[in-house]
Amino acid sequence: MAIAQIQPQIIPFPASFELNNGTFSLTDASTIFTTDEALTDELYYFQTELLRRKGMTISRGKDSQSDILLQLDPNQTEGYSLQIQPNQIIISAAKEEGIFHGLISVLQLAEASAVEEGKINILCWTLQDAALFGWRGYMLDESRHFFGKETVKKLLDWMAFYKLNTFHWHLTDAPGWRIEIKEYPRLALVGGIGNQSNPNLDSEYYSQEDIKEIVRYAAERKITIIPEIDMPGHATAANMAYPEYSGGGSEKYPEFTFHPAKEGTYQYLTTILKEVNSLFTSGMIHLGGDEVSFGNEGWKSDPEVKSLMQRESLPNLKAVENYFMQRMADSLFAMNSTLLAWDEMADAGLPSDKTLLMWWRHDQPKQLQLVLDNNIPTILCPRIPLYFDFVQQEQDQYGRKWAGAFSPLEQVYAFSMEKLGIAKSQQHLIKGLQANLWTETVHNEERLDYLTFPRIAAMAEAAWTAVPQRNYEEFLIRLSGHTLLYERADLYYFDPKDPASTPEPVFKP
Repeated sequence: MAIAQIQPQIIPFPASFELNNGTFSLTDASTIFTTDEALTDELYYFQTELLRRKGMTISRGKDSQSDILLQLDPNQTEGYSLQIQPNQIIISAAKEEGIFHGLISVLQLAEASAVEEGKINILCWTLQDAALFGWRGYMLDESRHFFGKETVKKLLDWMAFYKLNTFHWHLTDAPGWRIEIKEYPRLALVGGIGNQSNPNLDSEYYSQEDIKEIVRYAAERKITIIPEIDMPGHATAANMAYPEYSGGGSEKYPEFTFHPAKEGTYQYLTTILKEVNSLFTSGMIHLGGDEVSFGNEGWKSDPEVKSLMQRESLPNLKAVENYFMQRMADSLFAMNSTLLAWDEMADAGLPSDKTLLMWWRHDQPKQLQLVLDNNIPTILCPRIPLYFDFVQQEQDQYGRKWAGAFSPLEQVYAFSMEKLGIAKSQQHLIKGLQANLWTETVHNEERLDYLTFPRIAAMAEAAWTAVPQRNYEEFLIRLSGHTLLYERADLYYFDPKDPASTPEPVFKP
């Protein structure tokens, strides 16, 4: 316990800290103040979160002598500074996001502090803190199983608590289409029917009003949402709704692709992307681009595809994929939107200044090197250890393994780009880390919670805290306080100290 007493109980761990004498007492009589109207949202968020978490109501102060002072300082570097003195807490940062993260640190310290006679007594820390990576993400697949607004908001709350800032929302795939498109209503009404477990389930999807609400909710928590509209593969649900744009599939993956040789396909998908782009504030859309070979067998015998290949001098079906993505990229660029895709698109000839790729195939380091050699900004999200649908321990049986390998908490925590041997001259291209939860075996919240918590905390620290400042044993000490928060929130979490207490939830499709 000695370690815990001399370290701030914050996840992710701060860049530098110093413990000073005394404590600050937070009470219902405390006040919070800022002279910067730009920080009104951050101030309000802290008030509401403190009430929700601790049942404590603090009011807005009248001047800089208030108990908590928020101030923007354009001369400050990235991140935030936090000074806790016996008579005042001061948070300063160059940007609103930094102030927000400073307030999150105060919330975490308040959660870890003793409450006596209506007072939360917080140790007097001085912190200087900034994130290792600008992109700290979590992806949720809602095509295979749909969870709904309240579950997404819960995830966004926890992402904010761990200073994660990017929610990658996998909204379309073969099992289901989960976003309303006004121009093509059957996408949601027909394409939204069924899921991975039950193909006959009534359609489930997010209305455009739902999307707007969730985007606003995320923005309040300094989280950007990146929608994914998967193409040219994983299109089965869309093709059920509008079969005229199908490029066929294979025996195992029927109607898997969009048709790459019909002009109507590009008009159709561009119209969809225009609606999607108008719903999200990120200026980014993920277009998938992965695993097309699973179901592009129909392209081989399609006369229109053959004609396209001859006309455009495309030597093979991979070149057809690349042609398709280039066409759709042009549509996105015309909307001033950035293209995201999986690492299969490394050789698609996409412009490096408008493209961001995600390296996910941990068994193909050469693909990562190809992305970097093409000077393309990259997010690291390798299956091992950042796919959270992989099991956490050997005896778990319902999640995934890769040749016996899986993703235990310690491996998630220890992940770094340095371990991949990336040349220093290319490390600037690594923009961040992301955990991905695919939901083939995640059909309810109990399994979602079990696979996410506490690995989301470990991933957050890997994305925020530099390797020399990380220590797994110390992390576990800090995490022990967070498991109490999980219990209070009624999460079914994996307990690394007592795995038997939380056996893997059964997957019953």
